[in-house]
Amino acid sequence: MVAANAPDVDILSFARGEYFALAFRRGITHGWPALVVLPFVVTAGVLAWDRWVRRKRDPTAPRVHPRTIFALSVLGLLTHPSLDWLNTYGMRWGLPFDRSWTYGDALFIIDPWIWLTLGGAVFLVSTPSRRGHWGWTVLGLLTTALVVLGMGGVPSFVWVVGVAAVLVLRIRCGTALPQTRVRAVRGALVLSAAYIAVMITADLGARRDVFAASATEGIQVRDVLVAPRRGNPFLADIEIQTDDAFVPGTHDWRRVPRVLLRPHDAVPLLSAPGLDGPTVSRVVAAARSSEPIDDYLVWSRYPYVRVTPEAAGWRVSFRDARYDDQPEAGGLAGLSVLVLRSDIQ
Repeated sequence: MVAANAPDVDILSFARGEYFALAFRRGITHGWPALVVLPFVVTAGVLAWDRWVRRKRDPTAPRVHPRTIFALSVLGLLTHPSLDWLNTYGMRWGLPFDRSWTYGDALFIIDPWIWLTLGGAVFLVSTPSRRGHWGWTVLGLLTTALVVLGMGGVPSFVWVVGVAAVLVLRIRCGTALPQTRVRAVRGALVLSAAYIAVMITADLGARRDVFAASATEGIQVRDVLVAPRRGNPFLADIEIQTDDAFVPGTHDWRRVPRVLLRPHDAVPLLSAPGLDGPTVSRVVAAARSSEPIDDYLVWSRYPYVRVTPEAAGWRVSFRDARYDDQPEAGGLAGLSVLVLRSDIQ
């Protein structure tokens, strides 16, 4: 558990602000260099805990095996960036040597079905104390609230049914032999791996559909994003990057035709009505000198710019087309800065 969460030590970067954290996270603590170093750090921490805390409390407790702890650390650390890479947020595997982002685009950033499958398996094989039962109860209520309030509809119904099924299995299998519990965990791992494989395959198939539909519409494609909807593995949002705009749409495996593009809702990469080219370049360059803007653009995958005249100068807005239809995205959707006329003279 410690190893699987260790890469997220970069969450401390939020102390310097949201946009600094956007530029810093999913990088140095998640990439290949970190995967070489962090297993030793986690192993050392666990061995220290074992020696100075656990066995001081219980001198009769057996020592942990360093090789086993190291192997588990490597395994846990590998799962974290691998699962992070599978969503649309992206990863930088090569930092500090390579700053480029890569994206798996197969899963929503918070996938409730992986939560339910793997979390349910851990619950089935756990032997909590009375306090532990309260912990599981709080965790179950919090995750259920997140799913029901954040997703609603069919996904929330399926989630509630799934949680109920896990509880029933727990009651019926509470006295099961250890071998049965091990089989339950293995089954959950296989089911999760199969689900991920299906989602990766579905993303590849959806991308082919989008390229075909774009060709039919006469849209020249530079890049394509097929982003799974939260809680709905059949439905995905589409973003097509052309030479001068982003074209949105949807892909639905239950519909014929599966791809629905909305070229009339396309957003240009740059919009600055009433300004000549040289002025626009200077205004945008001045806006990009702002540290929050620069940090946002390090992270942004599909950025576009809006320049709006104001009395004192120009309001320059930077947005990411991935989040245009997600008002709840907050700061991820974009930010703006005022460039004064004196700043470009």
